[in-house]
Amino acid sequence: MHGTNILAEANRQITICNACRYCENLCAVFPAMEQRRVFSDDSLDYLANLCHNCGACYEACQYIPPHDFAVNVPKVLAELRSESYARYAWPHGLAPLFRRNGLVVALTAAVAVAFFIGGFVALGDATVLFAAQTGPGAFYRLMPHEVMVLLFGGVFAFAILALAMSVRSFWHAIGGGPLTMSDIRDAGRAAATLHYLDGGGGGCLNEEARPDDRRFFHHCTFYGFVLCFASTSLATVLHNGFGWHAPYSWYNPVVLLGIIGGLGLLIGPLGLLRAKENHDPGLSDARARGMEVGFLVMLWLTSATGLLLLVLRATPMMGVLLALHLGVVFALFLTFPYGKFVHGFYRSTALVRFAQEKRTPVTVSDNAESQRNRR
Repeated sequence: MHGTNILAEANRQITICNACRYCENLCAVFPAMEQRRVFSDDSLDYLANLCHNCGACYEACQYIPPHDFAVNVPKVLAELRSESYARYAWPHGLAPLFRRNGLVVALTAAVAVAFFIGGFVALGDATVLFAAQTGPGAFYRLMPHEVMVLLFGGVFAFAILALAMSVRSFWHAIGGGPLTMSDIRDAGRAAATLHYLDGGGGGCLNEEARPDDRRFFHHCTFYGFVLCFASTSLATVLHNGFGWHAPYSWYNPVVLLGIIGGLGLLIGPLGLLRAKENHDPGLSDARARGMEVGFLVMLWLTSATGLLLLVLRATPMMGVLLALHLGVVFALFLTFPYGKFVHGFYRSTALVRFAQEKRTPVTVSDNAESQRNRR
């Protein structure tokens, strides 16, 4: 017996695939599948998070609808993947947020925080909000640095804790063991290059079954985010370690990293939204669309408001733009553990487990025992 109807359907389809094995060289899902004869709920969650939803196995399959077997692995694993995010969420009582975390919720949170920050400033001196502020420490004339750290450091720390606890539960559920540098290196290389998004070499397919540019836009988004995080981290070091206060000059590494990363976050999310529109809807989880779109739009807004703030930081618009940018960032942090952001962590964890399995193959008895323990 399986815990949900989606798990049961995934088991049915994966069992058929395991007997056929025509797609064994397309991605990591099939070698991992072939090491098993029975599929526990945990094993199915693992396979779902290995899947990159490229659609290549669907195009190659002879058992897709209207065949009686009705095999559609990308779709069932996409549905299961969304379900798995909620299954391992921490605290578990907040798991329903995965279904409610759409664009409207994220934007509402961003606007609410922006108004809160604007109100906070107005309580002290409303004229500051609409006056030009220049020179080191200009941002902190609107909101003290300590308040910013308390507000944003608190929500970011909670997001990291929730993500760490969720990934820890997932890792133990899929049978992860002691790590080696080889496991981490192999998984890191696959994740950093999106190796398994190539569908066996043909690339991710759009609705017309032609390769698209999803890998490029993924890279823009991921590396743009990394550079923006590096910019923020460097600013923290300069502020606390050297007493250099923002805003910084245009040629400062903090600003240069932020500009390059911000451009990546402008290009990447827009490209992914376009690719999502062109991706075959029959291969995706329609219920997760709001969560996915919400995350991409919030990333884009984070970049757009940040770059606009950079350009207009010496004008009377700075106060309003700072409040708006901080509101978007706060909402983004708040939704990290319960939105599409988690997929990178779950997929990377699954890739580490796959690297372990290549080094130490799973045995049939291991899977049978896992199934008995789950029951």
